[in-house]
Amino acid sequence: MDNSEFFVGLDIGTNSIKVVVAESSGDKVSVVGVGSERSEGVNRGVIVDIDKAAGAIKKAVKKAETQANITIRDVVVAISANMLQIEKCQGMIAVGTESKEINENDVRQVMAAAMVQNLPSEREVVSLIPKQFSVDGFNNIRDPRGMIGVRLEMKGLIYTAPKTIVHNTKKAIQQAGLNITHKVISPMALSQVVLDDGESDFGAVIIDMGAGQTTASVVHDHNLKLSTVDFEGGDYVTHDISVVLNTTIENASQLKLYYGNADADDASTDETISVDVVGKNEPEAISEEYLAEIIEARLEQIFTRLKDPLEDAGALSLPGGIVLTGGVAATPNVEKLAKQIFDVKVKSYVPSQMGMRYPSYSLGLGLVTYASRLNDIGVIADNVVNGATISLKNSTPQRVLQQQTEEEPESKPVQSDPEPKKKVQESKPAKGKKMSKVKDFWSKFFD
Repeated sequence: MDNSEFFVGLDIGTNSIKVVVAESSGDKVSVVGVGSERSEGVNRGVIVDIDKAAGAIKKAVKKAETQANITIRDVVVAISANMLQIEKCQGMIAVGTESKEINENDVRQVMAAAMVQNLPSEREVVSLIPKQFSVDGFNNIRDPRGMIGVRLEMKGLIYTAPKTIVHNTKKAIQQAGLNITHKVISPMALSQVVLDDGESDFGAVIIDMGAGQTTASVVHDHNLKLSTVDFEGGDYVTHDISVVLNTTIENASQLKLYYGNADADDASTDETISVDVVGKNEPEAISEEYLAEIIEARLEQIFTRLKDPLEDAGALSLPGGIVLTGGVAATPNVEKLAKQIFDVKVKSYVPSQMGMRYPSYSLGLGLVTYASRLNDIGVIADNVVNGATISLKNSTPQRVLQQQTEEEPESKPVQSDPEPKKKVQESKPAKGKKMSKVKDFWSKFFD
């Protein structure tokens, strides 16, 4: 049985690679298989060894195939928000058909025209999100196919990422014998499941707490508006425990998993934990409170660094508040700590599907949900980004030349020690006197 009726999400994380197989029926997405494998060749969400990553992907896919009883060929893959840039775009073409009836090829052409940007050679368009079409000056058209007109325009957003990240991801997946149907920026996929319709419309902040990094993203009007990455995550918590208690990384990971707490005040001072210490024959006893102090200190640092860019953008005034997800979000009392630091309402998201009731599976579920909800225009946009052919008949050469088959960019070395924090957002308006946080956010993110 092939997987033509199924959607397969591939989440390449720092600590694990997860594959989620789902079947879509109407508006319902049912998970039928899950595969997970320890990551290899991945550092802070970026593939740094293609061969090792491809091998781990194969193993995770094999597990998902066995559980779902299908053969997996096509996957929807998440692209990290590292160094993400978000820009507005606009394109216009003359309708080429003799009847002046707009067809799919015209839509592809105007999308290609909108993508004509002076992008640096080291960047690549990952997603194109059409916001509206205009036909002969009539605006707010969602799908212009079948309409009559002589001038077709489109306004939208483009999301670009470093070519190195995109290339290494594609190469590893291809080497694993798979085909990519959609590339999705991670926060866009997460927003499909961790936010309800009202939160996604009126605005909310998603904080994805992974092992290698923590990503805070602002979603408003059902679109990703800002993303900022802090290159510390759950692995740093584990490292802190290992160093402070003088125990191995493996022991530190188990302590974090079974006894971890993000609130030292809530942890017990009476209950003790036995810790194997390097260089000592006998284990030492520590209190749960002491372990919680180590965990809380690191998470507090991460949240505090993320607070500044979110506050500057006015995102903490959004009615949806903050939603925590990712593996570290499973730490007890992490919501309480986040609420103390951000001073907004905070909740965590955990998938409800059987076998996936852990926040680290949120992205995999988001990928299959994103793919199942993609409408015809969204599919066309993805095809254009991925290099779909556009008919040259009755079209302007300048526009068509921009829409070529996607080339494999040259692989560049990935920095092993990236900058502490990257902040990206749509083009900034000039700074003026703040009347209020809400007004400031309105000026920055509302179209």
